Amino acid sequence: MSVESDTRALHKVCFLLKLRPERVQDYLAAHEHVWPEMLDALRTAGWKNYSLFLRVDDGLVVGYVESEDPEAMTAAMSATDVDARWQRTMAEYFEPAARPDAPLEFLTHYFHLP
Repeated sequence: MSVESDTRALHKVCFLLKLRPERVQDYLAAHEHVWPEMLDALRTAGWKNYSLFLRVDDGLVVGYVESEDPEAMTAAMSATDVDARWQRTMAEYFEPAARPDAPLEFLTHYFHLP
């Protein structure tokens, strides 16, 4: 029996979001119980090893995810009903100019220490 290895390269992707500083604790509370259908949709759309980090002082959110195809991953997620509902729910926590449903601006990955 032979086992084929998965040779698709995973891209490391990072992005920034900005919360309203007065809503940081509410935003954290909302993430204590992420909807199961949202988690399933993320996995189905190809989000792997997804993490969010927060600088509490000013509400800066740093997102990290790995994907074979980051553009397809975000497009697939944006096409789901659950994502539209989640983004409407999350919108109240973000700065007006930092809408969570706006296309993600990926940061340039320039160094990695394996």
